[in-house]
Amino acid sequence: MLGVIVALILSWGLLRRISGEPVTVLGITPTWKRCNELLLGMGFMAIIAVINFTWQAHFKQINYEINPEYSVLDFFHGSFWVLRSVLFEELVFRGAILYLLIRYIGLIKACLLSSVAFGVYHWFSYEVFGAHLVLMIYIFLVTGMGGWMFAFAYAKTQSLFAPVGLHLGWNLVTAIIFSSGPLGNQWLIQQGEAVHTSDWITLIFFSLQAIVAPGLVTWYLLVRYKSNEDSAVPVMR
Repeated sequence: MLGVIVALILSWGLLRRISGEPVTVLGITPTWKRCNELLLGMGFMAIIAVINFTWQAHFKQINYEINPEYSVLDFFHGSFWVLRSVLFEELVFRGAILYLLIRYIGLIKACLLSSVAFGVYHWFSYEVFGAHLVLMIYIFLVTGMGGWMFAFAYAKTQSLFAPVGLHLGWNLVTAIIFSSGPLGNQWLIQQGEAVHTSDWITLIFFSLQAIVAPGLVTWYLLVRYKSNEDSAVPVMR
C-alpha cells in the first residue's frame, strides 16, 4: 500500500506543479456512474480471463483442482495484493502523467505513449528483458494492447474507475482463481503437463488478449462516449 500512497502523493505534486489542479481531476471521487463503470469493466475482463484459461486447459489437455489448503484468509490476502498492484500501476500509467499528456498532445497520442510505456514496463516486471526476442515481442504486444485499453477507458470515461475495473477483473481471475502469477498456488492448481499446441491455437489465445478484448472495449467506449472528442481537454472531478 505504501507504493499506492507514494504514487498518489507524486500525482498530487505533479498536478499542482504543472497545472495547478487538485488530484481529484483524475476522477478518483466515487459516484454511482463510476462504480458501475468499474463493475462493468471488472465483469467483462473476468469473463475474458475465464474463457482464456478454460480454452487453454482444453487445448493443452490440463486440468485444475481446488487447492485443499486454500482459505478465506488466503483469498483476502491475495486479492488485497492484486488490488494494491493494480492501483499502483493505474496511478502511474493512467494517472497524472496521462491526464497531462491528453491535455498537451491529444487523446490518441497520449494513449499510445501510455500503452508503449506499459508494455516496456512489463519487460522488467516479468523479468524478460534481454531474454528471447519472440517472448519480449509477445509480452510487449499483449501488455501494450492492455495498456491501450486501460488508457482509452480512462480518457473516455474521464475517471480511473473504468481502467481499474478492467485491470482488476483480469488480474484477479488470473492470479487468484487460476494461480497464474507471482502469488503462486491460490484457489485452482494446474494438474499435469501442458501438451504442445499448434501455432494457430497460440494465435487464438494471443488474439483474445491483444485484439478481441481491447477491440471490443475500444468499440464500446467509442459508441458509449462518442460525445467526448479526441481533442477535448479532460475535466475530471
